[in-house]
Amino acid sequence: MPKRRLLDSTELFAGLPSEVLDGLRDRARARRLEKGELLFSQGDRSQELFVVVEGRLAVSTRSHDGRESMVAIMEAGGLFGELGLFDDEPRSAEARALVDSELVAVAYDDVRAALQARPETLWLIVRLLAQRLRATDEALADAVFLDVPARTAKHLLELAGDADEFALPMTQEDLAGLVGASRERVNKALAMFTRLCWIEATGRSRYRILDREQLELRANP
Repeated sequence: MPKRRLLDSTELFAGLPSEVLDGLRDRARARRLEKGELLFSQGDRSQELFVVVEGRLAVSTRSHDGRESMVAIMEAGGLFGELGLFDDEPRSAEARALVDSELVAVAYDDVRAALQARPETLWLIVRLLAQRLRATDEALADAVFLDVPARTAKHLLELAGDADEFALPMTQEDLAGLVGASRERVNKALAMFTRLCWIEATGRSRYRILDREQLELRANP
């Protein structure tokens, strides 16, 4: 997707007037990352937000002892790294490329100037933050009310989308981080789904959903 159309379609920029968008497009810069490359680390100074043009990135947090918890997977059109725009605090998570990826980076100062020029567009920020808060509430509820197999089933369905056959866009370690459990417990859940003929492995990190209805039932409390 061309950079011009990409900024137009993101949740933050879609409602901006065309003349404001023109200025942001002119100042936006392209970034390329190789698979496994860090875009930023937790605690880094934050100065810009990002939109994924193509590829896939993992956004995750780390505990003091090095354990990782994956917060989100960002795909084409996804916007992230915007929190520092509001409070100038360091990065609260790290972002790394799961595959070779291309991004568009937009400096906070440019976004702030655009919003100050059209203050009515600040409602876009309110809506964006509300969406982030809802996603956090859902993740917290899943951690409380869903066991590991249920959370694994839910994320498999999210990763598959409407397709019955899909490839995991990450390692099993990354999947475990997304589920919020150990790799061993997530592997046991996958083995159970395979034994029950809900899914089958069709290759390296590839699966086919055989019984979507049962998988959806298991994904709910």
